[in-house]
Amino acid sequence: MSTAYFGRRYMLSASHRLHTDVLSNEENRATYGKCNNPHGHGHNYVIEVLVGGPVDPETGMVVNMATLDEVVQTTVLERFDHTNLNFDPLFVNQVPTTENLTRAVFGVLRTALPAGTLEYVRVEETENNFFQIQGE
Repeated sequence: MSTAYFGRRYMLSASHRLHTDVLSNEENRATYGKCNNPHGHGHNYVIEVLVGGPVDPETGMVVNMATLDEVVQTTVLERFDHTNLNFDPLFVNQVPTTENLTRAVFGVLRTALPAGTLEYVRVEETENNFFQIQGE
């Protein structure tokens, strides 16, 4: 049976400061540049979610779009939109880089969506920067 894919894009705004206590202030500035601003800075992220699986013969869909939207809304958007990522429990022990945000979104969605359906999460930080985590 072939696999079909369905992708959806979502937007959220969040701030963060890239800083780690394992580096000195000078090393943090050298590593993270303007992203090390003590007051933080924000992004309008675009999050792309791709799910895959067989097409249900009764519905003709891989996944119900309304179900996917509800899961993303409750597990990702309500959690991260208009927040400072540094204060989220997922980032207590890691720098809230967009790589780590992408991993976090993938992790929360993987546990909330039906098993085996999440193919990848892609997060656009700017028009030039994007990050992607693929399923195992």
